[in-house]
Amino acid sequence: MLNPQATAFLFPGQGSQIVGMGQSLAASSAAAKAIFDEADKLLNFNLSGLCWNGPEAELNDTYNTQPALYVCSMAALAALHEKLGEFKPAFVAGHSLGEVTALVAAGALEFMDGLELVRERGRLMKRAGELSPGGMAAILNLDAGPLAELCAEASAATGKVVQVANDNCPGQVVISGDNAALEKAMELAKARGAKRALKLPVSIAAHSPLMQIVAPDYAKFVDGLPFVEPLTPVIANASVQPLEDGQAIREELVRQLTRQVRWTETIRYLGDRGVTAFVELGSKDVLTGLLKRIAPEATGYAVGTPEAIAALAV
Repeated sequence: MLNPQATAFLFPGQGSQIVGMGQSLAASSAAAKAIFDEADKLLNFNLSGLCWNGPEAELNDTYNTQPALYVCSMAALAALHEKLGEFKPAFVAGHSLGEVTALVAAGALEFMDGLELVRERGRLMKRAGELSPGGMAAILNLDAGPLAELCAEASAATGKVVQVANDNCPGQVVISGDNAALEKAMELAKARGAKRALKLPVSIAAHSPLMQIVAPDYAKFVDGLPFVEPLTPVIANASVQPLEDGQAIREELVRQLTRQVRWTETIRYLGDRGVTAFVELGSKDVLTGLLKRIAPEATGYAVGTPEAIAALAV
């Protein structure tokens, strides 16, 4: 059985979506099914059908992906609580979009408000991609520090912007920005020892200044939400510090849109505070895989199926 004081719950972001996500959970857990049903009703849209049956292209549309991941993670959390009771971890954290899920899981925002927030976040990020086209690339075998310098060099050379977007784990960093600067940074990375520089199949430059074009609209929406103090500490992507009140949460959510997701530092922060078990609640095991590279001594659990929840409850 997990020790709550040494456990953190983790919530994934984009890239963890897959057709069929959450279907077995909803079939086996009344609590998980209720989450999907409520989301369908609130959105007036068959999100559950999209999650379970696709089509994949529609699920991969940022506007749909973000609520799909949010709902799937919240359904996994509901199913876990159904099995374990109101298990309260020492910390929660979420990667990018997952930060919103973490806030709702920690009681800082109601489920309905969180759903509206991720739907609007997806809409605005998609809009930013249309107004300020850009891209993202995964760089393997170079760490965030050297890559930040390389991105600055590529930005200066092209007069455009590219920066580190996600410091996922040692040797796996994602960069984001204008396509010309991105291509230059990829070229420089390969010349300086990157094992691979792989452009990602996305049409947005998340966690870069290209998102700034929608930041005022996003800030206005975020400001209108009734955040309260989290019941469990939520570690922020941009600052790697606990979010202690509504104002800090609002500032973080808007800042995170254009800033780096400091995931490697987040996991190390939690490890330094005694966390030895990390439970990833969602459709895949992306964060559990990153954990092995950041903190191999820790134990990761990917919880997105009835079987995984049953194993955790033993």
